[in-house]
Amino acid sequence: MTQQQGCIFCKIALKKIKTNIIIENDKAMAFLDAYPLSKGHTLVIPKDHYSKIQELDENSSQSLFNMLWKITNPIEKAMGVNSSTIAIHNGKEAGQEIPHVHIHIIPREIGDGAGPVHSMFKNKPNVSSFDMSSIVEEITKALT
Repeated sequence: MTQQQGCIFCKIALKKIKTNIIIENDKAMAFLDAYPLSKGHTLVIPKDHYSKIQELDENSSQSLFNMLWKITNPIEKAMGVNSSTIAIHNGKEAGQEIPHVHIHIIPREIGDGAGPVHSMFKNKPNVSSFDMSSIVEEITKALT
């Protein structure tokens, strides 16, 4: 495994820190968040150290998202909810506090005090249809 010295999630992956593991395979693991936003708040991480999603190799990415897919329904069912917020903070500016890829699965219910992702942003840009076209063009260029 590729690890980073001092990374708490790398230590969890190596089982140097005890945590409440729900499921794991050779590439990923899911465990309860130590500071939950709701009961059943779970983190899914790759066992290898990657800071951002775009750094993941294909096998780690498939394993990570397969685990997310596999565990989301059981979490919702066990917590007695019909919904969950699934979130990835991809980089420091996006709110990523630990620079190791991790996916939050946060069981949700009406009246829990949280809102949709759009409620997180106070300063929303005014983007024209011309700007949208330019943005698509720039992203398309960056794909090649």
